[in-house]
Amino acid sequence: MVLTKMILDPAKRRCAMALASPNLLHGAIEDAFRSDSDGWSSERKLWRLDTLNGRPVLLLLSESRPDLTSAAEQFGTGGKWESRSYDAFLSGIRTGERRRFRLTANPVIAKKDETGKRGKVLSHVTVAQQEKWLADRAVKNGFSLVEDEYTVTASRWVSFRKGNENGRQVSFHSVTFEGILTVTDADAFRKTLCEGIGREKAYGCGLLTVLGNEP
Repeated sequence: MVLTKMILDPAKRRCAMALASPNLLHGAIEDAFRSDSDGWSSERKLWRLDTLNGRPVLLLLSESRPDLTSAAEQFGTGGKWESRSYDAFLSGIRTGERRRFRLTANPVIAKKDETGKRGKVLSHVTVAQQEKWLADRAVKNGFSLVEDEYTVTASRWVSFRKGNENGRQVSFHSVTFEGILTVTDADAFRKTLCEGIGREKAYGCGLLTVLGNEP
């Protein structure tokens, strides 16, 4: 796996639009893995908007190194993006360690209809609902959480039309969690780091990242 960072330039009109409408970044990211001979790439990738020293950053996790030339021209500062192998970091994950984490996700619940079948998907809108949503998914994703050691640090509605102005309207709730987690199953946790959590992964949700060990 490869982790890539690219500093964004919100002074650019196209970048300002993309910060509000992640479908623009989605298209640019897909282009970064396309070749003239093979067309669109089907490889797994996760991304999110982050900050570095107060500046917006695109953080991208992928199976191969991207070519972000076009994205850098549209959204970047003109500087080169940075790609590094993620494999050594993944190999260093150990069961029992505590790590500081950040996750941007789309917390939802699927209500059942009167027949008991899965019905409409609804967004969790309160902090309590959102935190419980993450806690409920911790065990199967290889980690555990302590109630007072993580919280929601950002929350916003995202809405755009898919494709063009006549395309389908897409709306979802993007929520950023930060705090400390404990790795309970290293193999499951590595899989989570690579495959993400929840829905709307094409539009900047699902990527979980962790820093060094916490006491």
